[in-house]
Amino acid sequence: MGKIHFQQGCRNYTIGSIGIVDVDCDYIDCTYVRLGSDELDAAVKREVSLFQCSISPNELETSGAISLEFYQKRKARWPFPSECTPWEVWTTRLNIINLNNELERQEFHKSVGEAARAKILQISQAMDRHDYVPKMTSARDLDLIFDTSYPDVQPYLHRITHDMSLSASSVGTTVRRFFKDTLQL
Repeated sequence: MGKIHFQQGCRNYTIGSIGIVDVDCDYIDCTYVRLGSDELDAAVKREVSLFQCSISPNELETSGAISLEFYQKRKARWPFPSECTPWEVWTTRLNIINLNNELERQEFHKSVGEAARAKILQISQAMDRHDYVPKMTSARDLDLIFDTSYPDVQPYLHRITHDMSLSASSVGTTVRRFFKDTLQL
């Protein structure tokens, strides 16, 4: 969504508009749309690139997952930091394989494009359901729901994470990740 502008001294607000951009994928037969915010696009591409770099090209088969988590902050009493509460998480799991010949590559090229289109459609349908979206309260609490750091857009607070070890996590791993995620925010 575009920038939110509150009217002076009241709770009324307007939402600015932002365009969309068609994106043609380079390596698969798929086109999707994104918001016309170059800064938001660069931030997402940076996180996806980190995920891509974490894939080991030496292994014959690799699995991984990339997640987009939407959250809101809840104020806490001093001296505690605000609490971050996720309200939606989208995870895409990937199996990266090495193909032996051009025929296999062509077959997978087609099937990966179809899978990507199906996933984009699934996400679009999920976005159309407003099962839970945080309620806007006031201008002073805007940064508890939205990321106000972008100059042209205010997306919901979000973080992108990736994991290349899809093995079952232990309690210790889960607790370490909880503390790591808490300290990151």
